Amino acid sequence: MARLYLVRHAKAAARFDEDPDPSLSEEGKEAAVDLALQLESLGPIPIYTSPMERARETALPLANRWGVIPEVSAAFSEIPTPPEIAQQGIKARGPWLQQLAGQRYPAQPPIIRAWREGLIGMLRSCRSDTIVFTHFMVINAALSAALNDDRMVVSQPDYCSCTVIEATSRGLNLLTRGLEAATKVL
Repeated sequence: MARLYLVRHAKAAARFDEDPDPSLSEEGKEAAVDLALQLESLGPIPIYTSPMERARETALPLANRWGVIPEVSAAFSEIPTPPEIAQQGIKARGPWLQQLAGQRYPAQPPIIRAWREGLIGMLRSCRSDTIVFTHFMVINAALSAALNDDRMVVSQPDYCSCTVIEATSRGLNLLTRGLEAATKVL
């Protein structure tokens, strides 16, 4: 069994429908340093991060404290935008993401279902306690699997929140939900 600490990135400098890969805001950079102090006693343990800038920047203060290099994995990246939405431009991504809140995975296109299956497979392959710096929809996909709930959004994780799940031979189990956002993201 492995404990997996799923950390939502700190606040970005731009919204997901304004910049495809924003860095952290000044507030986000400060929060990432505070988060490193909170998580420091867990390790050093392996750190994975999404390839997205805001997740990598959130991981950096903790990685520096531990003297480790985070492993970047596309499995922990943002939910992929279906091609028919992507071709409409970045402004179409916001409304598309917002409408996911009421939807379920079985009704999603193959690109979304494959993304979720890959993510769950990656989490289940972890054999030791691990911290993953990632995104809102990734945490929701992991939670939906841990709760055996096919809804796409089962939680509203706040910036820098830490959701703890356990990977076992049988699947994923929720141990602790991270802090919920005061305002709804989706």
